[in-house]
Amino acid sequence: MDAHGIEAGETVPASRKLSRKDATALAKAASKVIVAKGKKVSEFKGGAPSKEAIDAMLGPTGNLRAPTIRRGKTILVGFNEDLFEQIFG
Repeated sequence: MDAHGIEAGETVPASRKLSRKDATALAKAASKVIVAKGKKVSEFKGGAPSKEAIDAMLGPTGNLRAPTIRRGKTILVGFNEDLFEQIFG
């Protein structure tokens, strides 16, 4: 994020685990959810998120994957260099 000049408005420490409930709340408040897992990028509609969207947002432990970034009404979950370049320039 530093390479793109992005400053975090809020940072949640890794010791605070964000659950399915937290992921659902984030997705409900968004118009779009983009999930990156390596080179694979999936896009979901927010508002009334599907089970598939919420499952994609969670890691193998059942917690919200990092990084999770809210930019306007878009939620980005996970990291993909090309996606970050596209979104943040």
